[in-house]
Order: sequence, then structure tokens, then C-alpha cells
Amino acid sequence: MPADTLGTLDDEVEAKSAKLRKSAKAAVSSAAETSQEKLNEAIDLADRSFREAAKRIEKAVREGVDTIRSQSEPYRENATQQFDDAQKYVVERIKERPLVATLAGIGVGLLLGLLMANSRSEK
Repeated sequence: MPADTLGTLDDEVEAKSAKLRKSAKAAVSSAAETSQEKLNEAIDLADRSFREAAKRIEKAVREGVDTIRSQSEPYRENATQQFDDAQKYVVERIKERPLVATLAGIGVGLLLGLLMANSRSEK
């Protein structure tokens, strides 16, 4: 083979190689763009799903709190009434016998003080 033929073959190989590189580069670029688009779509879908789930959870929690609030209302009212009655009873008894109430308060305070002092000395 003459040298001129080898040079022509080299030029042809190089031209085809350049075309293949351009084609491969275009294919990789296209695949990268497609992958990026698919990734963005997946992220958008996940974001929408999380937002919808958060809304459903928030609604369920609100409904639960409202249910608990409505169910506990009678108990709260009853407890408030009983506390008020107990407070009135204690105030009346203290007014009837202030000396006995004072001595009872001192006795309870003394007893608590002894118990607390005893528990501290054991540690």
C-alpha cells in the first residue's frame, strides 16, 4: 500500500472517530437531560405526596383534638364545680373554727418538715 493510501485511511478513520465522538457526546447529553427531567418530576411528585400526607395528618389530629375536647368538657365542668364546692367547704370550716384550723396547719407543716428532714439525712 502506498503511503498516500495510508494517509487517506488515517483521515477517514479520524473523521469517523470524530463523528462517533460527537454522536456519543450528543447521546450522553440527551440522556443526562432526560435523567434530569425524570429526577425533577420524581422530586415534584414526592413533594406533592408529602404535602398531601401532611394535610391529611393535620386534619386527623385536629379532628382528634376536637373529639377529645368535646368529650372532656363535661368532666372539666364537673371537676371545676367539685373544686369550687371543696373550696367553699374548707373556707367555711376555717371560719367556724380558726384555732383548730391553725393548729391543724401547724401540725401538717411540722409533720412534712420532719419527713423531709428524715429523707435528706438518709441520703
